[in-house]
Amino acid sequence: MAAFFASIVVLIFSITLTAAVSPGFTPLIVLSSLLLPMTLMGHYVIQPNEAVVLIFFGRYIGTIDRPGWFWANPFTSFWSRKITLRVRNFTTDITKINDAEGNPIEIAAVVVWKVVDTAKAKFEVDDYEDFVVVQSETAIRHLGTEYPYDDFQGDRISLRANPDVVAGSLHQELQNRLDAAGVEVVETRLTHLAYATEIAEAMLRRQQASAIVAARRTIVEGAVGMVEDALEMLGERRIVELDEERKAAMVSNLLVVLTSEQQTTPIVNAGTIY
Repeated sequence: MAAFFASIVVLIFSITLTAAVSPGFTPLIVLSSLLLPMTLMGHYVIQPNEAVVLIFFGRYIGTIDRPGWFWANPFTSFWSRKITLRVRNFTTDITKINDAEGNPIEIAAVVVWKVVDTAKAKFEVDDYEDFVVVQSETAIRHLGTEYPYDDFQGDRISLRANPDVVAGSLHQELQNRLDAAGVEVVETRLTHLAYATEIAEAMLRRQQASAIVAARRTIVEGAVGMVEDALEMLGERRIVELDEERKAAMVSNLLVVLTSEQQTTPIVNAGTIY
């Protein structure tokens, strides 16, 4: 800074001395002195991942998006604006909405984004940062109404069971919304997903009941397969000949043993079943 002011002092002294020695050059010296500050205003120092939108009397003339020291028309310095090209992220507020089945849920997401078109970001929307926030919250609300929180039938995509599919759907919808602002969505991911407090306890009981039913179904399917294998092995090895009534009794006993939630106590029959 001291060297800059020293150079200005030397310049003024040189101009004064030249004007005194050669008065004919005075108008040219005065004009040069007026143009010098204007040329200094046209210098731009661009940092990495930064851009400058150049505006000349209300007309967009280009963007400087390379790091370095540049010079442009001095009049652009009055209206030009710097825009960061760095990757940014934010987390939406926890929003309470109704899912596809009408159940109240709470949902929030993180959005990672960056500016890729500085002209759109500057001129197509009023405030591109606020535009990203508003459109992200709108996309989250719409996403929550498109899918159920949980799929108890097992034939649909749900918010809880298919996080990758849901994140991809949110990414695509949000990108379509933010194209107008010259913004690229790098990643989206749900950060909060829960039933609303007024139905959380009831839905938890429903989830537990569904889990119990699914577990019992698996146990029964396995038990039936084991009984079938046992009957086939007895028939193939001819260990014992069983009529239909004895097969039915054996199947009944095996199913009770295999599907019982408590440990069974066997009863040894030393005689005949008749």
